[in-house]
Amino acid sequence: MSEIRLTPEKRLRVFSGRGYPELAQEVVDELGIELTPTACYDFANGEIFVRFEESVRGCDAFVIQSHTSPLNKQIMEQLIMVDALKRASAKRITVVIPFYGYARQDKKHRGREPISARLVADLFKTAGADRLMTVDLHTAQIQGFFDGPVDHLFALPLLANYVGSKVDRSRLTIVSPDSGRVRVAERWSDLLGGCPIAFIHKTRDPLVPNESTVGRVVGDVAGRTCVVIDDMIDTAGTISKAVDALIEGGATEVMVAATHGVLSGPAVERLSKSRVSEVVITNTLPIPAERRFEKLTVLSIAPLIARAITEVFGDGSVTSLFDGQS
Repeated sequence: MSEIRLTPEKRLRVFSGRGYPELAQEVVDELGIELTPTACYDFANGEIFVRFEESVRGCDAFVIQSHTSPLNKQIMEQLIMVDALKRASAKRITVVIPFYGYARQDKKHRGREPISARLVADLFKTAGADRLMTVDLHTAQIQGFFDGPVDHLFALPLLANYVGSKVDRSRLTIVSPDSGRVRVAERWSDLLGGCPIAFIHKTRDPLVPNESTVGRVVGDVAGRTCVVIDDMIDTAGTISKAVDALIEGGATEVMVAATHGVLSGPAVERLSKSRVSEVVITNTLPIPAERRFEKLTVLSIAPLIARAITEVFGDGSVTSLFDGQS
């Protein structure tokens, strides 16, 4: 009688939604595998249909979809993919979200407001996700919104290594755009040899989205090369004002480094006309040709995501990827 294998070999499968297939392809190229063929299309009334064209039974599934515009459609499509995998008996489903939609709605500022970041996490759990993987959440507390493991990846080493190769570190100051990200600025400083940090005092009206008032610079920036760090650049209003404040405070050069290039509305025009010397982002979101400009540098996040997928698939340590960063 032939031997019956009760424990089959683990199988890694990567799936991509239609929101940003180029990044998913970069990830599987790093992994040395192919994307699993998927049929995905819209019905005339806007409903989304998904079907996987190969068996997924018993596989370790990773579903990649960055929540880019139109954001609600990308989230819904990823939810439907997770549901399809669950019903097709995938063994474990990891939702890979390079940019997590609704992350800025992580708490209630006033009464009768939603906590939409929590709702998104609940939706993925209900759909059948076992695990989330994402890059640079707007606030770390969002990890607690999902009832299961969350792999929170950091682009900081990638960005910091690039910046460190471009500037004289002895003249470098890391600048937080507000007091809330000073701890992140300290991590940047640690990676770049203990350079000084500064922050910009700003206020924001909760009734007016995407606008803030930049106040004074706290810290010595005169004669320094300043790097303003943030998790995302949306309309670039805050960043542009920060650059002006630093130049007026005596900075000789200002760079900007951020993980997510949302680049909504007037962002490209504002950054192109600002006195910033270079804007460095990653490709967690697609940057079409019309949103690119001379001062923009885009670094690939795909190697980091691929390494994290490898660790999760092999039951290894994702934390080990960040050399003590947490």
